[in-house]
Amino acid sequence: MAGKVFFSVTMSLDGFMAPDPVPVEEVFTPDGQNTPAGGRWLAKWSELQAWVFHQRWFRENLGLDEGGEEGIDNDIVRGTFERTGVSVMGKRMFEAGELAWPEEAPFHTPVFVVTHTEREPWERPGGTTFYFVNDGIESALRQAREVAGERDVRIAGGAELIQQYLDANLLDEFSITLSPVLFGTGVRLFDRVDPAHIALAQTRSDASSRVTHLTYTVTKR
Repeated sequence: MAGKVFFSVTMSLDGFMAPDPVPVEEVFTPDGQNTPAGGRWLAKWSELQAWVFHQRWFRENLGLDEGGEEGIDNDIVRGTFERTGVSVMGKRMFEAGELAWPEEAPFHTPVFVVTHTEREPWERPGGTTFYFVNDGIESALRQAREVAGERDVRIAGGAELIQQYLDANLLDEFSITLSPVLFGTGVRLFDRVDPAHIALAQTRSDASSRVTHLTYTVTKR
C-alpha cells in the first residue's frame, strides 16, 4: 500500500512561510549574513522557526548540543521525520540548503529536486542522496513513490513547489505549525493556489506553549 503525500511547514499568523526572497548567498554564507538584507531575512526566519530549535529530537538529528524539550512539539517533529520515506523539494530550497546543511544532510532519505538543471545524483553521508528531476512535479512524485514504498512522501518546499502540488491535486494531507509572529510581507503559503477545486477537512489540532499544529486532509472539490 502506497504511503501518503504531504507537506509540513511553519507559518506566521498572517500567512507567510518565509520572509521576502533574497539571493541565497545573502542568507546562507557568512559574508551574506553580514549584509543588512541577509541579516534581516535570517532574523525573521529564526523568529518564525524558533520553536523547533528547542526540541530534543531536532537537536539530536542535526548534531547540535545535547538537551532540548520533550512534549507535543518534540513528538510532532520526530513523527514527521519518521513517517517520511522520501522528500521532494524545489531548486531554490536545495540551493539554499547546499550552502547551509552540514556534511551529513538532515534528511537521511532520498531527496528528489525539481529543477531544470541537469546534475548527477549527489550522495551525502548518513543516507541522504539528492536526485535531480528535469521533467516536472509529476515525474518527481512518481519516482519518489517508487522509492518510498509504504512510507510517506514529503513535499519539503518551498512555497511555489507546494502550491504546484496543491493545484495538481497530488497531496493527501498537510500540517501547518502556526508560530506567534507577524511578518507583514514575505512568501505566502497559499498565494497562488486556486481554491475552486480544493476541499479541506481538519483532522487534528495540537497546541503547546510555543505554537499550534493544524492538520488537514485534501480532497478534490
